Amino acid sequence: MAENLVIIPTYNEKENIERIIRYVFNLPMAFDILVVEDNSPDGTADIVKRLMHEFPDRLFIEERKGKLGLGTAYIHGFKWALERDYQYVTEMDADFSHNPDDLIRLHDACANGADLAVGSRYKCGVNVVNWPMGRVLMSYYASAYVRFVTGMTVRDTTAGFVCYTRKVLETIDFDRIKFIGYAFQIEMKYTAWKLGFKIEEVSIIFTDRREGTSKMSGGIFREAIFGVINLRWRGMLGKIKPRQQ
Repeated sequence: MAENLVIIPTYNEKENIERIIRYVFNLPMAFDILVVEDNSPDGTADIVKRLMHEFPDRLFIEERKGKLGLGTAYIHGFKWALERDYQYVTEMDADFSHNPDDLIRLHDACANGADLAVGSRYKCGVNVVNWPMGRVLMSYYASAYVRFVTGMTVRDTTAGFVCYTRKVLETIDFDRIKFIGYAFQIEMKYTAWKLGFKIEEVSIIFTDRREGTSKMSGGIFREAIFGVINLRWRGMLGKIKPRQQ
């Protein structure tokens, strides 16, 4: 078992899942992969199960009954990782919008002192490829809005490419995490920040998917925008607390 785990949530990713798995396993650093699969009708799970015979003890799958939300998929994966001896746990999309080569850079940031490392599109300007300008502006200013409301200094608050140390995941009370869409990413960073953990941003280039269908929607952005005020309110009321051991 490697000390590094990559969690990849999937729904209808048959065009990407085999390529991303093989890419990660060819990296010069050892990573295990957990696919959290939400009952894709396109056969994504069947592809993963076939590959598990080729990569025993490195590739794992957890199947759920349907689309239950990105946040719950990651929390499912975090709990699975904590039941094992993984020290670094990274969230990553299946569609190559996150460059697997950057897994090593995120790991190194945590290994060298960060409690969690964020693959940041906005640390050094705007590093996004193949997004329409409207979506770039929406994402960029959403992060600026989150910084304004919460007081966090993280520039890419909605980033979904994040490496957590085991210590962070052992401390966060997952029962208190309320959001299930992309606002989940904001809530996890804000919770870690409020609990005093060190967050480091690692500049990446984000490339929009070439295969498959995006899961982004207006509702996801609305959850993020309006949920932030509630998140700050909970922080002010002292409702963000570590998990009881």
